[in-house]
Amino acid sequence: MLQLKTTIKLPVLPARVWAVLTDFSTYPEWNPFITLASGDWKAGNTVAITAGGMSFQPRVLKFSPGKELRWKGKLFFNGLFDGEHYFLFIDNGDGTTTLEHGERFSGLLVPAFRKKLETETKAGFIAMNEALRDRILQLNASSLAG
Repeated sequence: MLQLKTTIKLPVLPARVWAVLTDFSTYPEWNPFITLASGDWKAGNTVAITAGGMSFQPRVLKFSPGKELRWKGKLFFNGLFDGEHYFLFIDNGDGTTTLEHGERFSGLLVPAFRKKLETETKAGFIAMNEALRDRILQLNASSLAG
């Protein structure tokens, strides 16, 4: 098993982070890592995602507004190469949110992809976190100006 974890502090409350992160139709405009996310986002449902150049159809495990978003995908069948992707929203109590963004990989092929996951995939998570922060700042600035 391999666990990747990234965090970023965002200058807004969890509800605002949630609103931007779950506005999936805008991902092509700002998200460098997950370029497509569509479907009926409810726990138990299957959705469509393109991330890191790969397309797959994970099952939504949790969709708790302002708290947690989690899905699990697999390559071909369970146990070969599985990934449980998650976003946890932590209210810092000062008008900011710490977003924990990561994935737990398991399966027979994880050792073969470990180096790529620890470098390229983790870099993709960080790039997405930073783009999310920039998107939030841009939207805040345009709402203040408007």
